[in-house]
Amino acid sequence: MVDQHQSAHVFNLHGRLFLVDCGENAQVQLKRYRVSKARLDNILISHLHGDHVFGIFGMLSTMALDGRTAPLYIYAPRDFGSVLRFFMAHFGEGVKYEIHHVPLTMKEPQRIIELRNCEVWAFPLRHRIDCFGYRIVWLKTGQSAAYCSDTMVFPEEADWLKGTDLIYHEATFADEHVDLAHKMFHSTAREAAAVAAAAGAKKLVLGHFSSRYQDLSVLLSQAREVFPESYLAEEGKVFEV
Repeated sequence: MVDQHQSAHVFNLHGRLFLVDCGENAQVQLKRYRVSKARLDNILISHLHGDHVFGIFGMLSTMALDGRTAPLYIYAPRDFGSVLRFFMAHFGEGVKYEIHHVPLTMKEPQRIIELRNCEVWAFPLRHRIDCFGYRIVWLKTGQSAAYCSDTMVFPEEADWLKGTDLIYHEATFADEHVDLAHKMFHSTAREAAAVAAAAGAKKLVLGHFSSRYQDLSVLLSQAREVFPESYLAEEGKVFEV
């Protein structure tokens, strides 16, 4: 859809920012919604399909032009290492800050970041290539939010998300295209809602919609038949945990 940009989401924990995926135009969207790149110390990449990572070169280059000196940590599948090496070889001359790639290879949930007030867990999703979801936990309150894109639903998913307050879950297809969803290792809105219900979540945010749907209300309606607290991800929309 022309009014939907590629995947890029920000988790804001009392001013500490985590960028999750970095699709094309991500830095433009951050500027548009007044999210400071200087406050980004951690970028979480789910997988290496272009709609989730094509914005990373521009992001890293602009950080260098802005005079960044603080280290940046990028959590991403193992193969991101070759992407980063290409960037540094061809465009890294002006990069004066350290970029650390933390490769993800886990087969079950694993804590990858532990800070004073929060921790981040990564877990494998089920897609056509290596793909990982993320769960952020606020240690003082016990609240949590998770990000699951791209994936088809799988038996362990709801258990790994048990008790998560807010779940962002891909909902690429409607019921009528469920066979295509499974063939492409994606989920329907109804399947995403079933995961949220089984996990005992409080709120579900649906995203990653196929461009075939000009009217997204069908996806929202099908999800709410299973999980009433379902909402559509929209450009610049903020959801409270």
